[in-house]
Amino acid sequence: MEKLNILRRISDCGVVAVVRAETEEEALNISEACMMGGITAIEITFTVNGAEKVINKLASKYVERNDVIIGAGTVLDPHTARMAIVAGAKFIVSPCFDKQTAKLCNLYQIPYMPGCMTINEMKQALEYGVDIIKLFPGNTYGPEFVKAVKAPLPQVNLMPTGGVDLDNIGEWIKNGCVAVGVGGNLVAPAKTGKYEHITEYAIEYIKKVKEARGASK
Repeated sequence: MEKLNILRRISDCGVVAVVRAETEEEALNISEACMMGGITAIEITFTVNGAEKVINKLASKYVERNDVIIGAGTVLDPHTARMAIVAGAKFIVSPCFDKQTAKLCNLYQIPYMPGCMTINEMKQALEYGVDIIKLFPGNTYGPEFVKAVKAPLPQVNLMPTGGVDLDNIGEWIKNGCVAVGVGGNLVAPAKTGKYEHITEYAIEYIKKVKEARGASK
């Protein structure tokens, strides 16, 4: 049941913050800023040096908060996935689909969200028990692509990442995405140390999701 609860919480939030940073400290600060703005699904990518330490620190700190979910991103193999899970990651994200990683995540009942571009890739991911497919890179296709995919695969849950911004997030949600992944367009102010701007952006992203969901009902 824990896996279903995690998936529900990701869907309820509607935004997964994709955290890439130069240092552990920067990654922690970005994560905190996002949470202050209402984004409670945080993906720490393994492009961050010491990513597993960041995951562990955040998972330990927010273990009592039922709304906060810490996950791992840029996971390319089952070894890295298990490292992340042991550190406290509650979901695993990858830029591509990997059978062995899917099996490992299923074994531990951890949501696995691999990047897919084609119907064939999505079909294979679904066959291996993937619940949410990361449409990546999203800016290659755009929001209209979601409708095309859900015509033959109405059961697929999509989360676009790459190219999602405040101008188009509403269209992604209205077209049927269960959530979106937002990276550079959200966390860019970290480069100048203006974390309060990340919080402001996070508030706007959450607001846009709520507005889009209300409009689509």
